[in-house]
Amino acid sequence: MLGYPHGVAETEDRTEEWPGAGLGLPQTGRGSLASWTARATALVLDWASSMVIASAVFGVEHVIRGQDWRAFTILGVFFIQTSILTAVAGGSFGKLLTRIGIIRLDGKHIGFLRAVARQFMVCLVIPALVIGVHRRGLHDLTCGTVVVNRR
Repeated sequence: MLGYPHGVAETEDRTEEWPGAGLGLPQTGRGSLASWTARATALVLDWASSMVIASAVFGVEHVIRGQDWRAFTILGVFFIQTSILTAVAGGSFGKLLTRIGIIRLDGKHIGFLRAVARQFMVCLVIPALVIGVHRRGLHDLTCGTVVVNRR
């Protein structure tokens, strides 16, 4: 299996010393799995910044109470800003502030297409809620990525 040390697949019944050990990630420090708290905080920061940008561009009244296409402007801004920043910096605005990032398991650069595909699945919500071992959602499993600490 690609991306797993020694061809070991990710399974629920494996007992490991710590989350991420099966992926070859350290237990703590730089490169270890990001905590749920940091990930949730990053998501809230990303959504809040998207709300501010969308309100500045389209107007608060249209963004908050819009009944047409403007009702999706926050989601659109969220998708664009997180995709671009993930491709360029390895993490969205919120992830950069919380000092976590997205890496590929094969060690290569995440790239624009993979970042866009990953963020599209996050915007669909359901793939991000389907969580496997190693704190990886379906969007991470599909794209071969994992969210890790940068510090």
